[in-house]
Amino acid sequence: MKRALISVSDKTGVVELAQALVRHDVEVVSTGGTHKLLQDAGVPVTNISDITGFPEIMDGRVKTLHPNIFGGLLAIRSNEEHMGAIGGLNIQPIDYVFVNLYPFQATIEKPNVSFEDAIENIDIGGPSMLRAAAKNYQDVAVVVDSNDYARIIDSLDNNNPLTREELLGLATKVFRHTAAYDALISQYLSKATGEEFPERLTVTYEKVQDLRYGENPHQQAAFYAEPGAAQHTIAGAKQLHGKELSYNNINDANAALSIVQEFTEPAVVAIKHTNPCGVGIAENIFDAYIKAYEADPVSIFGGIVALNREVDAPTAQKMSELFLEIILAPSYTAEALEILTQKKNLRVMTVAMTPQGGIQALGTPRTTLKVQGGLLIQDLDLKTVTEADVQVVTKRQPTAEEMKQLLFAWKVVKHVKSNAIVLAREDRTIGVGAGQMNRVGAAKIAIEQAGELAKGSVLASDAFFPMADTVQAAAAAGVTAIVQPGGSIKDADSIAAADEAGIAMIFTSVRHFKH
Repeated sequence: MKRALISVSDKTGVVELAQALVRHDVEVVSTGGTHKLLQDAGVPVTNISDITGFPEIMDGRVKTLHPNIFGGLLAIRSNEEHMGAIGGLNIQPIDYVFVNLYPFQATIEKPNVSFEDAIENIDIGGPSMLRAAAKNYQDVAVVVDSNDYARIIDSLDNNNPLTREELLGLATKVFRHTAAYDALISQYLSKATGEEFPERLTVTYEKVQDLRYGENPHQQAAFYAEPGAAQHTIAGAKQLHGKELSYNNINDANAALSIVQEFTEPAVVAIKHTNPCGVGIAENIFDAYIKAYEADPVSIFGGIVALNREVDAPTAQKMSELFLEIILAPSYTAEALEILTQKKNLRVMTVAMTPQGGIQALGTPRTTLKVQGGLLIQDLDLKTVTEADVQVVTKRQPTAEEMKQLLFAWKVVKHVKSNAIVLAREDRTIGVGAGQMNRVGAAKIAIEQAGELAKGSVLASDAFFPMADTVQAAAAAGVTAIVQPGGSIKDADSIAAADEAGIAMIFTSVRHFKH
């Protein structure tokens, strides 16, 4: 008689699985809560202690770690020495292993979970059995995912044994699972011990979906999320309508979300190729959208729009008049959703706008960049600046309205690719110069885009001015106030140029390079 070992935390489908095994004369061996569940369901089941000859001890911490279990898992059936060894010790081979692990992730996601509770939910026996069975994959069918139970049941019912390739596939899935499990534990413990950048970095992600393609149609791509990703991140967004997403869609949507979440007032952000082409704030979401649209009505075509308030029917109607790839908002009225879903390909998505959920215990949000042969990792740029943080360095003080616009522009320029310049007025962007090789070049692009609206506008720069030419270009365009980090050895030249032009200039002492 063949033997199956079942020990699962997630009991989904396990009764039906055990019934199928028994139907085909497979002895079912189980532990603890799984044993009780199967017994209560009327499934003939052997307790693990009857196999080991040893009781479960220490609240179940030790129950499967025994030669009668691991000998049965690791014996290679074609190896006479192995089979002779277990035969001499009266150890029966184990042919099927169905194990999933203590819910460590679910435990640390709980609010105010204690460190002791987290530690207690680190599985020891489970990963050991899984690894042993997976190592001996050619002789043991090992299943870690309840979605694979149907394959085993089908194999039994149709007398269709799993192929070596199928067995290897199940074993490979096991090692991916245990690696991810250990990675999550190491992340949690590294945070608990204050090791922000440990000597080895192991991260794990969960597949969300395959994508239509990567940056270009000839590149394949998929989207993976951090375990327990917070609801206010792009990984927590839900698609309500429209065709499947591509790599660029998610990247652009992430950029839009990052900017719109900078604002507490009603705000709308339009994104093209991860850079904002229009940002507007107002007393209501409709007016904010109009401002974002009017900031650059050409570039918004085919773009991504994020709104930080519920989308109403008038706003939806305006957006529906334009070709957009994605609309991202916390919610939609029924009327708004009806309007937007008339457009077959428009992707309509929801996402929380304030932090909630997620594995907060894993600490500071980080961002990564894969480079050839390695990985760059850093804290997310979450630095904010208020009026109290800035220093006026020119003779002229900014007016209250200029200060408001300067702080608005500063929130936007933080998210523009460097070198970055943003012009703003009346609570909206009017010119964006992004990703240029020199700062005055970025300024000229933003000024040209703004046109006549540059007169009376404010300018934000993501980094200091290496020379006075950017201030001089701003002055020639009619800019009245500037915000920049300061810190250049030639700050005095820029301040003098601003004073000469009657421009108010403030320093933030914070740089926002974005590459």
